[in-house]
Amino acid sequence: MDIRKLLGANVRRYRLSANLSQEAVAVRMGADRAFVSQIERGGQNVTLLTIHHLAEALGVRPVDLLDEDLKAEEYAIGPRPVEPDGA
Repeated sequence: MDIRKLLGANVRRYRLSANLSQEAVAVRMGADRAFVSQIERGGQNVTLLTIHHLAEALGVRPVDLLDEDLKAEEYAIGPRPVEPDGA
């Protein structure tokens, strides 16, 4: 897989898993929403510093954003299962 597309897919998965908008991630990393959108689409060649800022904004390690073995089911998009309240 193209490294830019891999990075973009992982950024999107982590962002959605954290329930964050592109705008929220952009604000956290000191960028604009369009930049985050370009990264998620794999259309941006980013620096190591940008990967570092993305990771901080998402609360993950930089290496996590380049993980080819990221299990999609761990970061699936959709409703979260309801936990029993123990009552």
